[in-house]
Amino acid sequence: MFKRFNAKHLYLKLSQKTKNFLLNAKSREFLVFLFFLIIAAGFWLLQTLDNEYETELTFPVKLRGIPQDVVITSEPASDVHIKVKDRGTVLLNYSLRSRFLPVVIDFSDYQKSGNHVKIFASDYERKILSQLSTSTKLLEVNPDTLEFIYTTGQSKYVPIKLHGHVAAARQYYISDTLIRPDSVLVYAPRHLLDTINCVETQSINLPNIADTTTTILSLLPVKGAKFVPDEIDVTFAVDMYTEKTVEVPLIGVNFPAGMVLRTFPSRVQVTFQVGMGHFKEITADDFLISVSYEELMKEPSDTYTVKFKVVPTGIAIIRTIPEKVEFLIEHISSPNDEMP
Repeated sequence: MFKRFNAKHLYLKLSQKTKNFLLNAKSREFLVFLFFLIIAAGFWLLQTLDNEYETELTFPVKLRGIPQDVVITSEPASDVHIKVKDRGTVLLNYSLRSRFLPVVIDFSDYQKSGNHVKIFASDYERKILSQLSTSTKLLEVNPDTLEFIYTTGQSKYVPIKLHGHVAAARQYYISDTLIRPDSVLVYAPRHLLDTINCVETQSINLPNIADTTTTILSLLPVKGAKFVPDEIDVTFAVDMYTEKTVEVPLIGVNFPAGMVLRTFPSRVQVTFQVGMGHFKEITADDFLISVSYEELMKEPSDTYTVKFKVVPTGIAIIRTIPEKVEFLIEHISSPNDEMP
């Protein structure tokens, strides 16, 4: 009962304030002014909308009736944009529409036009004009040509070619590059398919990576060709360099019978950088320092600069201690050389 009384009291109070406001002379003048302002604005709007203006309208494009054995390798534009001119009231009506009906392209109508189909604006303008008022003037159509390219099952696999720059940070190196998939299926008309031997990726720039990195790369489009899939995963495996030292002997080759090579020292220390993942795999047996008899005969002194004939893959910055060794070609007497 108390709540009802309060609500009724509040209603009566608001009603009295409203009545006092409306009966006030200044309030009446303001309301009259507002009334005529609204009327004037209405007339101004009607007059403005009666003038001619230009605007842009968008019509979706739909390709239908594609046979099962046909692959569209280059799709037509998804929308057609037109510029029109008409009275403001007509253009306002267009803007209030949520969407125009699509410009439908029936594949069977162009099946005999070859693999590269071009449809000029004059062929589909009537489909656009049928949705417009007769008073609307069509000023411009963009694009002025709809085109698509297709193939009938012609395809082949081609390898992926990475495009860009990838480098490891200092003290790191890229131990492996994994591309998944390493090739893609290309659909294209025969004359185009024969010219495609690889597919490049979009440009990638990773100049200073210090950890294994995986990224998704899109393939660079080729007009008239369709790639399946059209993007790939690339993983750059990164490993850290560490130093390792091994002792490698110097081996003489092509020496005449009865002659042997003596070097001082007989072994050199080889220090190199190798990835931690391959640290245990690289041993002294993977290096070869062979010194030929012909080389030593050309030496002006009795010192030889150490040269590697074989080094393992996956190592960097090789140093030898010492860099030069002294050598002696020793003649070994055979039992037949002894006096009787």
